[in-house]
Amino acid sequence: MGAMPITFDDILKARERIQDKIQITPVNHSRSVSERLGTQAVLKLENQQTTGSFKIRGSLNKMLNLTRAELDKGLVASSAGNHAQGVAYAARSVGAKAHVVMPETAPLAKIIATQAYGAEVILQGRIYDESYAHARELEAKHGYTFVHPFEDPLIIAGQGTVGLEISEQIPDLDSIVVPIGGGGLISGVATAIKAKNPKVRVYGVVSSAAPGMKQMFKHVPVDPVSSVLTIADGISVKRPSQKMYDDYICCLVDDIIEVNDEEIAESIVYFLERAKTMVEGSGAVVLAGAEKAGWDLGKKSCLVLSGGNIDLNLVSKVIERGLSARGRLIRISCIVPDRPGTLLRLTNIIAEKGANVLDVKHDRVRAGVRMSETAIEFLLETRSASHAEELQEAFRAAGARIT
Repeated sequence: MGAMPITFDDILKARERIQDKIQITPVNHSRSVSERLGTQAVLKLENQQTTGSFKIRGSLNKMLNLTRAELDKGLVASSAGNHAQGVAYAARSVGAKAHVVMPETAPLAKIIATQAYGAEVILQGRIYDESYAHARELEAKHGYTFVHPFEDPLIIAGQGTVGLEISEQIPDLDSIVVPIGGGGLISGVATAIKAKNPKVRVYGVVSSAAPGMKQMFKHVPVDPVSSVLTIADGISVKRPSQKMYDDYICCLVDDIIEVNDEEIAESIVYFLERAKTMVEGSGAVVLAGAEKAGWDLGKKSCLVLSGGNIDLNLVSKVIERGLSARGRLIRISCIVPDRPGTLLRLTNIIAEKGANVLDVKHDRVRAGVRMSETAIEFLLETRSASHAEELQEAFRAAGARIT
């Protein structure tokens, strides 16, 4: 690791090295996000990047700087998913063998993709930090060249090319919102953006499951996190890096906020429905954070959608959670008299109120249900939170006990 923070010139050199191997990802103005945030919102679509995230940039810049001898030793990295794919893809492009340690909880889609790019995947540890420790052991044991996901000036400079592109694509930018995991992306982006225009405000968003960098930024004690289970797996770093904070974040970032899984799920659904783009949890945090924080975003703001590698097994759950958070989906579980016509009365209420039935379940033996009663659970599509509440009130008025 270099002792000095990277410079704008380092980012320019990184772009020269990697530009023929990456996509210059588009920036799209989003009217719906603009209305929601009160600014001209522009989305930087790194979810359309090769390997599905920005991580390929740093990995390529790192490997194109290694000697043939360092490459021939073999590479080792640790990752929750996107860095794994970036390392695997970059290693294959320079003719090196990559060994990637991933948490046992890593999404299957990211494991399969990493293997498809030619890397050996080693599942070790429940969380990223345990995978990192094992990767360091393999480095010491076999003499592999370690590729750090963020604490490396070459990695940071590569990620900074995202900011370089944005500054050229949106020259009149007032603010930018970036996810924070280890801090490599926001450090590189902020270095590039502020070198071009120091007045641009740089905001970061962390997951509430791994809020360490925000706590460090706010000068409050960093709480030890026992679990970092979150749908934003790509930014679930248990312990924040003091080096990343000292060298970049404390002096380049204007504010940091945290968001929870419910807020992230709602943002994933919003991007799917309104922006017509698939964004993973660690990228969708930017919308949730910008809305929650109420920052002064200025006339034009860029939201960096850092990746789109979401586990398909998670999508249906996320959609249900996201729609529920917006009042678009509701489960109503109620206990009613077990008499003919009861279900018909409830479905008539649903029809009168303009909701849509997606699923119905009957349960006569549930705990707490008397012999003369039955439990019914409805999954309903609704228009809003107030519409959902209106339905529940109508059920109560009809004699149903909402449980």
